[in-house]
Amino acid sequence: MSIRKHIERAVKHHGSQARLAEAIGCSQQQISYLLKAKGITADMAMKVDAATDGAVSKHELRPDIFGEPERTTDAA
Repeated sequence: MSIRKHIERAVKHHGSQARLAEAIGCSQQQISYLLKAKGITADMAMKVDAATDGAVSKHELRPDIFGEPERTTDAA
């Protein structure tokens, strides 16, 4: 999935670019830029992860840095 699709999911999670920007601590213009960008910084990936409570994870945004998410299994 592209960065754009992940950022669109984060925007949807918050309801608007402005609300996502507020949650992350950046400008709405930065969110607009991310929608057009080919990449995202590790710092911004962590902020998006935190702002979406993991709904859009840093692992999805930067698998080259954070790797694949750990898989959990039910031991029950």
